[in-house]
Amino acid sequence: MDKEALTAIAIGIGLSASCGFRVSIPMLVASIAAKAGIFPVNEGFQWLAGWPAIFCFSAATVAEILAYYIPVVDNLLDTITTPFAVIAGTLLLTSVLPINNGLLKWITGILFGGGAAAVVQGGSVLTRLASTKLTGGTGNSVVATGEHAAAAGTSVLSLFIPFLVAALVIVLVFFIISKFGKRLFARKQA
Repeated sequence: MDKEALTAIAIGIGLSASCGFRVSIPMLVASIAAKAGIFPVNEGFQWLAGWPAIFCFSAATVAEILAYYIPVVDNLLDTITTPFAVIAGTLLLTSVLPINNGLLKWITGILFGGGAAAVVQGGSVLTRLASTKLTGGTGNSVVATGEHAAAAGTSVLSLFIPFLVAALVIVLVFFIISKFGKRLFARKQA
């Protein structure tokens, strides 16, 4: 596999994980980057670089950001956006995977792109639940701001330092799984 393909995969992993923080921001960043020729989308995914996609993801980004600052709606959104985060993560990684077999490409996208998004989204949901429990929801705006910044920062940095971001994503995924997996396993044992 050549360096260009590895770079595309690293970008896809970073953007996929970003979907766990926010669904729309990484999609918007990917669309703008694809339009600018920075994000190398595969055949069949050129729609990401189109103006309709950029406009739709822009509107969705504004709505998603604002909605996370509304008490109660933020927790409801976590429930709704979790499957969308997995879908967006799958789509972003699949759009750059240099695999010719369609079935293998989508399975890989689901496992690694959707999986990274799901794990980060799970950590985000648990953080918001802890904030709601500890602060009665008053601290959720701080959590939301951090998630917005993480989504935007990770998305943009994925384009410029993709290998570092992919490595950090892998470390983050293992941390979240080990941290919350142990708690979940301990509860089932009790």
